[in-house]
Amino acid sequence: MSPHQDHLSYSFCPLCGEHLEPKVVKDTEPPRPVCNKCGYIVYFDPKIAVGTIIRNSQNEIALVRRSIEPGYGKWVFPGGYVDRGETLLVAAAREAQEEANLQIRIDGLVNLYSYAGQTPIIVVYAATLIGGKLRADDESLEAAWFQESEVPWPELAFQSTQDGLQDHFNGLLHPYVV
Repeated sequence: MSPHQDHLSYSFCPLCGEHLEPKVVKDTEPPRPVCNKCGYIVYFDPKIAVGTIIRNSQNEIALVRRSIEPGYGKWVFPGGYVDRGETLLVAAAREAQEEANLQIRIDGLVNLYSYAGQTPIIVVYAATLIGGKLRADDESLEAAWFQESEVPWPELAFQSTQDGLQDHFNGLLHPYVV
């Protein structure tokens, strides 16, 4: 299914409640849900997620084992969706606190990741631990520090987790400039 076919699960206009029908709005774009009554066009935009590759003073990275789907039982670096109106850096720090009980300093951008047919765009930062004690939260089965050589590669939850860690270990870093 094309990422533009999300409209198949939507039947009614969010403005007036009339039925939506797929229509070609622009010849160069796929059909989009359009209201028969008021003409409102529903656009399905990507969702932004952030993740942080957090290093401690022993040069280990923090990973958490997910207790929710998708990726139940698999390892990820702390991260999650950005709330509407929230900055990327605030979201990254919030997710590190919520998922791993860690306070961080963002050191730079590792990279941006997007994948065909998937909704989120994932922004991955490198960060340094500045406080807190690593622990699992309600979305995690466990949390642990790993040396680069100990990363459980076959047990990583998402392609972006693998890609972000590989880029980070290969030295890809775009320093954050204030």
